[in-house]
Amino acid sequence: MLVFFVLCVGKYYTIDAGYPNRLGYLVPYESERYHVPEWHRGMEPRTPKEKFNRKHLSIRNVIERFFGLLKMRWQILYKMGNYPMWKQKMIVVACMVLHDFIHEHNRENAVFVRFDCDLNFMSTIPTRYKRYAVPGNASDLSTAEVSATCMDTFRDELAISLALGWN
Repeated sequence: MLVFFVLCVGKYYTIDAGYPNRLGYLVPYESERYHVPEWHRGMEPRTPKEKFNRKHLSIRNVIERFFGLLKMRWQILYKMGNYPMWKQKMIVVACMVLHDFIHEHNRENAVFVRFDCDLNFMSTIPTRYKRYAVPGNASDLSTAEVSATCMDTFRDELAISLALGWN
């Protein structure tokens, strides 16, 4: 049986600022520069919080690019049917295994080549699936709780460590 979302000690999920900084989750600092266009204009991060946000963003971009590629490749992931949760988990795992198998055994695949060579490549979902997209202004009402103080402290310490080691 597969178990999902089990956190290992010292590992954290990077999530967006729409969620509180709960145990095991790291959110970027709000009211600090975060988005890619700001960094591409040559505006280097100056404060520990901006440096943390830049690293956080680069990690999230890799993850979002990968899931975009998975959704483009395996469109069932974009419009998951009304399956029980256990079956949805198995479908996701099967798609990831197939993805890895194809990537390992077919290195000349055009999608993988483009994805590997172009760091700005974002997979696009076919237009017919756009109607199933979650709107950008959607919110999760289950996250009304406040951030965990210990995670805010951990994030502050991590930001200072990143800033001290910044080149």
